[in-house]
Amino acid sequence: MSIASLDRVSSAVADPTRRAILDRLAQGPARAGELAAPFAISQPAVSRHLRVLEHAGLIRRHRSGREHVLSIDARPLHELQHWVSRYEGFWNEKLDRLERHFASPSEEQA
Repeated sequence: MSIASLDRVSSAVADPTRRAILDRLAQGPARAGELAAPFAISQPAVSRHLRVLEHAGLIRRHRSGREHVLSIDARPLHELQHWVSRYEGFWNEKLDRLERHFASPSEEQA
């Protein structure tokens, strides 16, 4: 994953409205109007969120007649998870050291 792609995906999922849209699309494809219904924001605002998700490669738009049907493409999320997982060992080592520190008797208790 390129740095620019990583930036687009992480920025896209940083917004709670866009995460909610992805959660809904994880259940199956939906029309844009269906995706907008649960939010107390304007249709143009929802359209902007959808464009950000499309630009990040997280959703795909398909035309069915006059309707636009959207579906999730989770591949960029997998790539983001792969990038984040590289740091798992780093954090595990830090947490293990912290656990050992608190598990060992302190000098004051001795």
